[in-house]
Amino acid sequence: MRAFQLGRPVGGRTVAFRNVSFSRKPDVAAVSLVRTAARQQSSSEKPPKAVQWTPHSLNDLQTAPSEDNTFLEASEKLPTVHTAYIALGSNLGDRIGWIETACKQMSRRGIKIKRTSCLWETQPMYVANQRSFINGVCEVETTLEPLPLLDTLQSIENHLGRKKVIDKGPRNIDLDILLHDDRVVAHERLKIPHPGMFEREFVLRPLAELIPGKALDPASPWKLTQDYLNALPPSTSPISTLTPLRPSLQPIRALQSTRRTHVMAIINLTPDSFSDGGLNLPNLPRDSEKEQQGMNALYARTFQKFNDGAAIIDIGGQSTAPGVHQVTEAEEISRTIGFIQNLKDHPRLRKKIAISIDTYHSSVAEALDEVGIDIINDISAGQMDPNMLPTMARLGKTVILMHMRGTPQTMNSRTAYPDGLISTIAKELLERVAAAEAAGIYRWRIILDPGIGFAKTSEQNLEILRRFDELRDWPGLRGLPWLVGSSRKNFVGKITGVEEASRRVWGTAATVAAAVQGGADIVRVHDVKEMTQVAKMSDAIWRA
Repeated sequence: MRAFQLGRPVGGRTVAFRNVSFSRKPDVAAVSLVRTAARQQSSSEKPPKAVQWTPHSLNDLQTAPSEDNTFLEASEKLPTVHTAYIALGSNLGDRIGWIETACKQMSRRGIKIKRTSCLWETQPMYVANQRSFINGVCEVETTLEPLPLLDTLQSIENHLGRKKVIDKGPRNIDLDILLHDDRVVAHERLKIPHPGMFEREFVLRPLAELIPGKALDPASPWKLTQDYLNALPPSTSPISTLTPLRPSLQPIRALQSTRRTHVMAIINLTPDSFSDGGLNLPNLPRDSEKEQQGMNALYARTFQKFNDGAAIIDIGGQSTAPGVHQVTEAEEISRTIGFIQNLKDHPRLRKKIAISIDTYHSSVAEALDEVGIDIINDISAGQMDPNMLPTMARLGKTVILMHMRGTPQTMNSRTAYPDGLISTIAKELLERVAAAEAAGIYRWRIILDPGIGFAKTSEQNLEILRRFDELRDWPGLRGLPWLVGSSRKNFVGKITGVEEASRRVWGTAATVAAAVQGGADIVRVHDVKEMTQVAKMSDAIWRA
């Protein structure tokens, strides 16, 4: 016997039954039954009692296909999501601020930013007598077709007050469509691929960060983004990435060979930090006269660190030393918020120094953002609090993502790197950068830290310092600025034989010099005056 499902052909005819069985040999009686049942769609006769199935009309057979068609029709009505690449540019006013405002406007209008390049500072290309430009590229998802997308971008430019006086002249914001899926558009208002990008390093450089292996021109499908970039003549004025610290300070130019090293001063408002626990947080009754005296002394030390050369102060309310008790988030906020809030009463200091909060709790970062911080420094790069990366993105601050494994309590048991130390750190930091970008953090807001002393042995800390230039130039990480924090750490004491952490100045000085030589943009230190001198001398040697 052979079984057929409802609606399947049998002997050249469609049988209107759910399950029908026939012998392989022709059976006149069976065929007669089939034909009789099929005719019931147009007959009022009752089926013979011998028939043990319920006949269905052909109209009934169309029910399922009709439902499928409804589903397909509904699917066809869903808008198509396109991938586009938008060039970003500005050379007036707060250039980074204008670009970030434009990105927020795109998000508000339904254009989803998936990834961004670094921001690159370049000299003007066509009209020379104007300020240098900042350029970048963002990858977006949009349901808009090319011309409606162009209309939206021009609407954003108008909303932000752009006025075009001179072609390719000064502008506060410039938004151009480079690519829209793999389309070719030849319209009087819009050409895609953008015809000018093939000769512009300030477009190809950031585009190559996002899609180095993509064919840009359908007419030359063998030629990729990186190929177009490599074919350009050497730039007469090398370009660099920019990473903002705060609007009143110069950004970090991580690829500028003559850049100066920024010194970050450590201010631990904790009783149990490994080096200076209790120094900045006297155990005094709150709201007492002595507490106010202690706070005044803390401000005096902070001013001194600034005068000694600090460009950034990194404030922490939770020790990350191995085995130290973890306090509540409320206690961490309580230790730090008053000091940061009162810094507003010192505008001269506040204008000239960036404030970083050293925390891995999103609630702490959010609370302190309300009183004024510029940088969020997370030793776990968002791994210890699932809300941290989205919070960083929403607050729009510059962030420091450090390499660490485990937690401060478990990291010393996770120092095995069987595939190689530098390659593994690079791989794991690339994963954290990708997670940060997926959360909405702009690439130009990211600073990296190799995590000296965190899930590293003494020998591994030394290897990082020896090979730091390799890590900095790793594919996918090049152009991002780096922080190195080696100050007074245990491996320095172990090698120099200095047990007391506060006396490890000379050993720390050697690590700072090595960090500068390897390409560090920020050194995080306790002894600001001494390490500023080391950084200045190292800059004079390696960054003249």
